Amino acid sequence: MKDIDTGSFVEDMKAPSFRLFGMYLAQAGFTFVYIFLLSQIGEQMAAKIRQDLFRQIIIQDLEFFDENRTGELVNRLTADVQDFKSSFKQCISQGLRSFAQLIGGGVSLFLISPQLASIALVSVPAAVAMFSFLGKSLRALSKRSQAQSERATSVSEEALSNIRTVRASASEYAEVELFRQETDRAAELSEQLGVGIAVFQSLTNLFLNGMVLTTLVLGGHFMSTSSISAGDLMAFLVASQGVQRSLAQGSILLGSVIRGMTAGTRVFEYLSVQPKVDLQLGSTIPESQLRGEIHFRNVSFTYPCRPNQQVLKDFSLVLKPGQTVALVGASGSGKSTIASLLERFYEPTGGSITVDGHEISNLSPCWLRGELIGFIEQQPVLFGTTIYENIRYGRPDATEAEVLEAAKLSQSHQFVSQLPEGYQTPVGERGIQLSGGQRQRIAIARALLKQPTILILDEATSALDASSEAVVQKALDAAVVDRTTLVIAHRLSTIRNADVIVVLDKGRIVEQGDHDSLIKKKGYYYELVKQQEREQREEQKEQGRARA
Repeated sequence: MKDIDTGSFVEDMKAPSFRLFGMYLAQAGFTFVYIFLLSQIGEQMAAKIRQDLFRQIIIQDLEFFDENRTGELVNRLTADVQDFKSSFKQCISQGLRSFAQLIGGGVSLFLISPQLASIALVSVPAAVAMFSFLGKSLRALSKRSQAQSERATSVSEEALSNIRTVRASASEYAEVELFRQETDRAAELSEQLGVGIAVFQSLTNLFLNGMVLTTLVLGGHFMSTSSISAGDLMAFLVASQGVQRSLAQGSILLGSVIRGMTAGTRVFEYLSVQPKVDLQLGSTIPESQLRGEIHFRNVSFTYPCRPNQQVLKDFSLVLKPGQTVALVGASGSGKSTIASLLERFYEPTGGSITVDGHEISNLSPCWLRGELIGFIEQQPVLFGTTIYENIRYGRPDATEAEVLEAAKLSQSHQFVSQLPEGYQTPVGERGIQLSGGQRQRIAIARALLKQPTILILDEATSALDASSEAVVQKALDAAVVDRTTLVIAHRLSTIRNADVIVVLDKGRIVEQGDHDSLIKKKGYYYELVKQQEREQREEQKEQGRARA
């Protein structure tokens, strides 16, 4: 009999067991799809935000970068986007579930006992007002905390980026102390935020437990008057416990939500910033009309970050096609500013600048910098890739023959060919694997590859030793042939052959002419030359005494 009963039981359980197993499989499948889709959406959203944010940052005017530290910008691209993504995923995975349970539980409460549910509902507006006030305070505190974390990141990024300067100044422990101070401030603000969230959750629990207590007291009263049965009261308490758990789960999510909202606000703040100069808009000058004649007409300029200090005052200058014009003057006289204005890194506050009769404010910035003008800086910047890619930077469609030709013109080909990997040699971060003279020649090759009509040399040899300067100067002499060239000079000995030398003092032209005529005048330029000659003699004496 038992065997028959057992067999019957097994037979009876087969169908329900298979159905239950099928439901478990379906649940596993839905869980997989749910988590997979959530992960996909979250990661794709974060990647898209990072891409859009990086694009929006990199197209900003230089004024934007003058006002914002690199570490802070990097922090928004990384930490803020990560916080926003994490908050988004948590809100979807846990927040929606809690919200659905809250709605379902609330409906159940009204179906069981409209009286008790209505009484509980009366206290909700006051709780919402209190929690909204606390939430606003916590968001402000979270914003301060994340801004302080940005500052700490900036300190570390700055120190690591300039590690050679830090090491040469024996400032390692000073940087450690500065970083400790900034991180301590960030930790203090985060602790305050933690206290605020703890207060919020404590008040939430107190409010929820108060609702349960009220339900018990009033429910007991309604039972005594036969307004509600014991079964309905028990059902109401069970449903209210579900609502309580949902609200408690929401309060636990609060910290992540506040951090995500703050991070999102900071990210979208930059996404909404528009540059004053659109890189894509503007016209170009047909190649047949390009001559390279530059006119500065009554140009005035003040840096946005230093509005009370005028750098240029009614500056006027003409550079004729193929002419080499050198700007000289004391530090801060406006030499580099003139080059920056010609490149449209900044917009003049007064006057106009034209190239071949075209206002540069009407020209496409991408075309102006990418094709018309070649810019060689005092401290050349190389990227952590190969020599070949560094020369091709700015013109990625250049052929190998064009790259080699530019390298030969810049006196780079010989030393590159002697390297084991040749043009495929990695240069290291910021070109650290190459000497100063080699980096400068690679930068010259990069500028020449664009075949620019106009060339700007911003003190291109001032940071080199004598032997490197001679090689680089030879490359520069070849580069300026048949090009309108603006030279910002520090070592006056390098610009003796310039067609025109313009002497600046406090943003104004005080003298103008060739080297010989200015020396004969025995004016400001003459004094600058004599001063440098005295400094060079003193330097040579010091070197002689050091060798002795």
